[in-house]
Amino acid sequence: MARIADWEGHIGRRLKLRDLHVFFTVVQSGSMAKAAARLRVSPPAVSQIIADLEHALGVSLFDRSPQGVEPTTYGRALLRGGAAAFDDLKQTIKEIEFLADPTAGEVRIGCPETVAAILPPIIRRLYQRHPGVIVHVSDVVAPTLNLPQIRDRTLDLALVRVVGSSMHNRFAEEFNVEALFGDETVIVVGANSRWARRRRLGLAELINAPWILPPADSLNNIVVKEAFRASGLEPPKISLVTFSVQLRASMVATGEHITVFPRSMMQLFAEQMMLKVLPITLPTREWPVALVTLRDRTLSPVTKLFIEHVRAMWESRNMDHPDRSP
Repeated sequence: MARIADWEGHIGRRLKLRDLHVFFTVVQSGSMAKAAARLRVSPPAVSQIIADLEHALGVSLFDRSPQGVEPTTYGRALLRGGAAAFDDLKQTIKEIEFLADPTAGEVRIGCPETVAAILPPIIRRLYQRHPGVIVHVSDVVAPTLNLPQIRDRTLDLALVRVVGSSMHNRFAEEFNVEALFGDETVIVVGANSRWARRRRLGLAELINAPWILPPADSLNNIVVKEAFRASGLEPPKISLVTFSVQLRASMVATGEHITVFPRSMMQLFAEQMMLKVLPITLPTREWPVALVTLRDRTLSPVTKLFIEHVRAMWESRNMDHPDRSP
């Protein structure tokens, strides 16, 4: 392939967004005929557009076979770069729409259930200032660090809990990772339980209680077992294993069960959920809540606005006062 020095005179004038759209459709469809059907044009028209693209670039974009087409190395490169260009263009159009109507827009967030539990104060503040904004919150399984939803752009950002100090090394290189605040595990009981009234309490008194814990490989489960071992005790009796915040909170609030939650969540909602944190200190593990976005991606104005509200929440240390505006 000859080096193309004159971008504006060669590629810049010959490469059209329509051509890239056709190229993407052919890749997704796996054949010229299927792409033509999806685009509602004739197969020869699709073939001509691809041929013109290949001529303009001076390389073959597809390997043809009776079974269909597969992108070549050059085709995959165009797919990656073209997808990023289209995404930046889409975000630019969203920015223009947002500037024309700053009360509108959508942001898509992924987070595990325990992080979603601390989002309401942030979302309320966002709605107070921008009532037309739509927030989509999707569950991502903790501690998933691969985050394909960020990579394929179905999510704008993720808020996840990460275990350990080598936080940035746990994510792929294409992600930006920003630690927002450090959290810790606390033991929680129902506000009306027999343990809630105790000012002093030891783990030995809880060993035969019915515990509800997340799965064995989760940080909360590990911290609880480490605490009992450090006190020379056997692990407690576990009667229910689940990640579900709603199930754990309901069982603990209405019975004699014991569980663990992040302190940040309890600072906001312990009273509302009829729960109480016990005065027992568990082993400390680094457990930051991190904000994850796709590196080198243009964020929409609404996504930037949401991130500003998230940062303001932690920077102003309002976890204990969720109704005070940042």
